Amino acid sequence: MDFAVTRSGTTLVTLHAGSDTTARDEAAATIAETFSALACDAVVEWAITDTTIAEPPTAPFDPHAVSVSFSVTVVVDAPDSDAASAAGAKTIDAALEVADLYGVAYVSSPTATVA
Repeated sequence: MDFAVTRSGTTLVTLHAGSDTTARDEAAATIAETFSALACDAVVEWAITDTTIAEPPTAPFDPHAVSVSFSVTVVVDAPDSDAASAAGAKTIDAALEVADLYGVAYVSSPTATVA
C-alpha cells in the first residue's frame, strides 16, 4: 500500500545580504531551489513554512544566519502506517543528505497517511 509520509524540520542558511528581509528571502529561494531539484527524485511535495534570522551579522560585512522551516513529503510502499513512517523517515533523511543542507533538525515525527 502507498503512504505519503511528511516530516517537518529546520535548516540553516548562511549568506551575505543587505538586510534581514533580503536575507530571509534569499534563504527561502535557496532552499526552494534545492527542494525543487529533489522533487525529481524522492520528494513529491515540499513547503517552506517560515524563515527567521537565527544570527544577525555583528559587523557590516558579516553574513546572516537564517533558519528556514520546511515540510517534506515522500511516498513509500509499506504494509502499514508504522512501517511507512519508518521507511519515509529514512527516505527523507537520505534525500536531505544528498541535498547537503546544513544543520537539519526535525521538529516533528514522520506522519503517514494513505496516498
